[in-house]
Amino acid sequence: MPARLGLIYKACLWLAGACLLGAIGCMICGNQPIAGLLTALTWPLLAIGLTSIPRLRGYRYTVCIIGAVVAAMVYPQYFLRLGPFDLRNRTLILLVIQLVMFGMGAQMSIKDFAGVVRMPRAVLVGITAQFTIMPLVGFALANLGGFPSEIGAGIVLIGSCSSGLASNVMTYIAGANLALSVTLTAVAQLMAPLVTPLWMSILAGQMVEVRFLQMAKEIVLMVVLPIVAAWIYNWIRQDRLRYLHQVMPTLSMAGIIYFTLVTTAAGRDHLLKVGWLLLAAAIAHNTAGYVLGYWASKLVGLDLQSCRTIAIEVGLQNGGMASGLAGRMGKLATVGLAPAIFSPWMNVSGSLLANYWRRKKGQEQPTKGKLS
Repeated sequence: MPARLGLIYKACLWLAGACLLGAIGCMICGNQPIAGLLTALTWPLLAIGLTSIPRLRGYRYTVCIIGAVVAAMVYPQYFLRLGPFDLRNRTLILLVIQLVMFGMGAQMSIKDFAGVVRMPRAVLVGITAQFTIMPLVGFALANLGGFPSEIGAGIVLIGSCSSGLASNVMTYIAGANLALSVTLTAVAQLMAPLVTPLWMSILAGQMVEVRFLQMAKEIVLMVVLPIVAAWIYNWIRQDRLRYLHQVMPTLSMAGIIYFTLVTTAAGRDHLLKVGWLLLAAAIAHNTAGYVLGYWASKLVGLDLQSCRTIAIEVGLQNGGMASGLAGRMGKLATVGLAPAIFSPWMNVSGSLLANYWRRKKGQEQPTKGKLS
């Protein structure tokens, strides 16, 4: 890292600390508007500043998501409209989610399906766990928590979606079975147009109107077509368009931050009422995915690294897809709240779990495991 850039990153870190202290001082003095502004500034400065700390760089995206939530809660009016244009516009939501999914597909290829042949039992266990544990746990939490029907439907929705690219990143950090992770993600994405609307119809049909064929069509438009387009792009790209390929992950992250800002701003009043309970549900949902995914794999005799991989795949959901579906349903402020809460939390918990397993792997003696 160039010395000048290093100084800028460190300066941002100090500025983030100063903004946080200033926000606390303003809250004590009763100056809420300035406290809100300083709080909102703290997070982007912190995200930039973390670049100066190698061990914490991986948390920059998570910090950006948290910052988006804080900013939208403090100043919701700025994230609902841009002049006369409604930022909740359904066409805009479709285009943004297609951009996010294209960025995901650009990191994948048709070769990722080779794992189905090489690891059929592990893939079957992973996909089955993915599409049973999370929808059913989501349904249980929605009912046990006593949430309003549309917010409860959002919990079922995030549980019924496939895993996303974050699971591949966390599996890589954990030093687990990356080939299995990529295969599971690819297969789950293509199964989503059938499985997600099916679970929503069965589990959330009494909470919110679910049109099976319409939702299946939306998932094909939002997820399958952009990913297939990205595979074609990868095939013809080769050494061309290298710069575009490098910026696609950043554009995808920007899209998810957009969803976080708009969803949080639109649902601010609901979050003020059920926010802490919804966060508790997201933590329980995510944790159940890790634990049940791991032990389901363990019980059928998969090796340790495959068990860890499936735990990550089950615990981490495609929040962008869930937010996009909620937006296309016209219920971003209610159905979209659970994905908005679940997404930043899963990035925090996934990072912590992956780094824990990475350290633990370095202490483990190599063991022979049978990979099915």
